[in-house]
Amino acid sequence: MALQFIYIHGIIITLEYRENRKDLFVVNSKIDLKKLTIIAVLGAAAYLAMLASQMFPPLVPMPPLKYDPKDVVILLGGFLYGPLAAAAISVIVSLIEMISVSTTGPIGLVMNIVSTCSFTCVAAFIYKFGPKKKTLTGAVIGLFAGVISMVSVMMLWNYIITPIYVSATREGIAAAREMVSGMLIPVFLPFNLLKGGLNAALTMLIYKPLSTALVKLHLISKTGPANSQAGKINAGVIAASLGAAATVILLMLVFAGVI
Repeated sequence: MALQFIYIHGIIITLEYRENRKDLFVVNSKIDLKKLTIIAVLGAAAYLAMLASQMFPPLVPMPPLKYDPKDVVILLGGFLYGPLAAAAISVIVSLIEMISVSTTGPIGLVMNIVSTCSFTCVAAFIYKFGPKKKTLTGAVIGLFAGVISMVSVMMLWNYIITPIYVSATREGIAAAREMVSGMLIPVFLPFNLLKGGLNAALTMLIYKPLSTALVKLHLISKTGPANSQAGKINAGVIAASLGAAATVILLMLVFAGVI
């Protein structure tokens, strides 16, 4: 009798374990589906942002340097889900851009991915996993590091890749590299600093309202410090971000010779 009781009790425990595992799998599937949906929406928004930027002339005609706001949307995904999500969105959007509207081919694809990932993945990694993770301080440090990373990487890649884009012959590449060398400090450096600064300011402006709305809609879980201020939108941050964005836009107009 005792053996029968133990046997039946063991069957019940096994069935409950399997049922719990099934429930856990269903919950995880729902969470993954929400995550994939939000990432897909952000990818579509990044592509639309890129399309909108096509309506404006480049800040520098040759080589064509144009501000592209898609990095802001991609970094929002990185802040929400980490650097791998930012990298995935960057690659997918850049591939679709190359196929649909870009005239720079594979070289433009590589430059797009390198530029975006050097900014968004660094910023997202520090925000998600750094010492001050998921805090305002962590976001600021991550954005600052992302801008420095992107500027440094693109200075090198512009020196290496831009001459290949400009000319297909060995002699032409050598001449183009000499031209690019003279443009690194007066052209590429300020352009990338202004681009990174504006992307950082817009990210600070948008991220908190977006994440707060997603939490209220139960699309993401609440993150950050567990205190009474965690879910509130900081008016000072909004004001500072607006001021920084306006300043960078004015500097861009000066850089382009518009004002």
